[in-house]
Amino acid sequence: MNKRDFFNVGAAVMAALAVTPAAAQAMDSKAAVDAAKAAGVVGEQADGFLGFVKPSSDPALKAAVDDINSGRAALYREAAAKNGVTPAAAGASAYTTVVQGRIKPGEFFKPAGGGWTKK
Repeated sequence: MNKRDFFNVGAAVMAALAVTPAAAQAMDSKAAVDAAKAAGVVGEQADGFLGFVKPSSDPALKAAVDDINSGRAALYREAAAKNGVTPAAAGASAYTTVVQGRIKPGEFFKPAGGGWTKK
């Protein structure tokens, strides 16, 4: 996949995020995940999905992460179909073009083939 394809997939994911009806429903999940990111419990992974930096026994947080990851998976499938790539490539592209730039200082991310790293 070249840079233009990465940009196109990332742009498609961004557009879908802005118009998804589930976006309003995901606000509670986003708030829970944002708090968990700030606490160093949840982080962003290079595959475009959220992951647990530390184990969590909070079922509401697990549900929030699952909710957001499910929404992202649907967006990646849609972007992949539109751009002739795999959903995995769409997720990686979204991470590179969108998510990576939104990681705040103190939050964790997990690069491809690496371990959790604090920004």
